[in-house]
Amino acid sequence: MTRTQLRTAEERRRDIQQTAAALGIDDAYIDELVETFYGRIRKDATLGPIFDRAIGDNWGPHLATMKNFWASVAMNAGRYSGKPVPAHQKHRTIQPEHFDIWLGLFRSTLEDTAAKPATVLYFMERAERIAKSLQLALFGIPGLEAPGR
Repeated sequence: MTRTQLRTAEERRRDIQQTAAALGIDDAYIDELVETFYGRIRKDATLGPIFDRAIGDNWGPHLATMKNFWASVAMNAGRYSGKPVPAHQKHRTIQPEHFDIWLGLFRSTLEDTAAKPATVLYFMERAERIAKSLQLALFGIPGLEAPGR
């Protein structure tokens, strides 16, 4: 039988931060991960043009936002307060298959930059959950009509 443990928000934050630290996840690593990953995105034949149309010459602010996003996701840093679903909904060229490409590039970037295999798993669990959530918001449940598209 699985036992449920109730924790305060502060205890949960501390646990996440301790786990991240043990995996070598800090601001310096988040910076490396985001810079390397989006460098690869920009070079990708499929995703590069999509991102270039969406971001244009605003890569600096986008990278800063993504660093805050991943620091918040991975370390519970609390520095991101954006709304990813509306940000992605306005880009009508995004297709379901783009998420597989994105996840593949993210995984290979992690494998090339993470200090530990467990760090790859830690990030990928979160990235896959985020991708699934965005896909459901953008395209709905397969077999049902997509929301607002």
